[in-house]
Amino acid sequence: MNAVHVVSSAAFAGLSTGEGGAQAVGELCAAQASKHRLLVRLLVAEAHRTRHPHAALVSRAYETVSELETVFPSEVDRLLRHPAVGAWALQACRGLPRGGGDPGRLAAVAISAAIRTRSSCRLHVPVPGGELMLPSLGLLTLPGDLPEVVEAVAEPTEDGAELHVGGHTYEVSLSGDGPRWQVLHRVPVSQDVSLIIDDLDPYRWPGDDVGERLTSERLQLWAASLREAWQVLLDRHPSVAGELATAVSVLTPVVTTSLEQHSASARDTFGTIALSDPVDGMGMALTLTHELQHAKLNALSDVVELVAPDDGRRFYAPWRPDPRPLFGLLHGAYAHAGVARFWRGHTGDPQHAHQAQVEFAHWREAAYQVTGTLLGSGALTEAGTHLVSTLRDTLARWLAEPVTPAAAVQARRRSENHRATWAGTRP
Repeated sequence: MNAVHVVSSAAFAGLSTGEGGAQAVGELCAAQASKHRLLVRLLVAEAHRTRHPHAALVSRAYETVSELETVFPSEVDRLLRHPAVGAWALQACRGLPRGGGDPGRLAAVAISAAIRTRSSCRLHVPVPGGELMLPSLGLLTLPGDLPEVVEAVAEPTEDGAELHVGGHTYEVSLSGDGPRWQVLHRVPVSQDVSLIIDDLDPYRWPGDDVGERLTSERLQLWAASLREAWQVLLDRHPSVAGELATAVSVLTPVVTTSLEQHSASARDTFGTIALSDPVDGMGMALTLTHELQHAKLNALSDVVELVAPDDGRRFYAPWRPDPRPLFGLLHGAYAHAGVARFWRGHTGDPQHAHQAQVEFAHWREAAYQVTGTLLGSGALTEAGTHLVSTLRDTLARWLAEPVTPAAAVQARRRSENHRATWAGTRP
């Protein structure tokens, strides 16, 4: 019998309020980790079934990862949870039956596992375009005259590894760039937590809006904003900080033509938040809070069915210019309940009191209205109905909390203007 991941009743109850805490989010992370492992096992089988030319090296790489895991289970587990590993494995599994896919990247995963565990390994690895991306570590750019597949030998060093590839030796440092080597940036935000800023891995984000490698000046801006944001969360939103530390390990820079902060999360890259250059720590704290909600709901939806299949109906969303399908509407309600909760925590802060009260009043009402639309749709499952009803109860309690008359008026005008604009653009 195959094991099936479930979310405990306690975790589901907590997540249904819009929160959940680190323990509930940990259950979601465990399910995602299991999915990554299943995908890796599937791609090995599919590589052989489809007689992919890299099938043999894929099997050897899988053996290497398995051998290292028996000795270093925690370190290999962290690597297999890395978002770009899961995104690659999913794309490879989708592509193999059609004659595509990139299963040979498993050799690069195995080399990363060896480097992370201070182990030696010898593997054949594909180097498409003369590049060897080591997931969670960095990018090695090789001479352009190498064959498609080369032998790579990794020998541990104090700061990473010596990597012998194609007759050349390269220093792979975990602390900085070097000749032909670019390390993934790691930003420590607390004594126990650091986040990767991934501007290198080709599987880091499914969209076409990925940015270039951060300059040193932009990296300093990101690091400063991230540390400031984390302090805001620790001081005002410790539960969010705990959930983020559990679920999110990677931030990916993306580009936008808007002057406003742009951010996103994707189901295929659980554990990654994509965002444009931050403006300040407060804004980044809000962005992380917002996208965490999407990540939680995506992961929960992999384990618990919340909505019926899309029947083509589209609904008004107070945060979008376009009508949304039901699942998108659910996402928006869940995320903006998190936004309302964030601002609720700052309504008494003298520096942000008026803005916080306007934002809190606006988003609690918007999310509350949408929960009514969701419940009235007839397309929620039993679990989805329970989640939305619980979320609506939370929002109803917040609606009873006072804000200043000026904040209430400003919030109401924003809602009315959005609805009027949306109605005016409808065909």
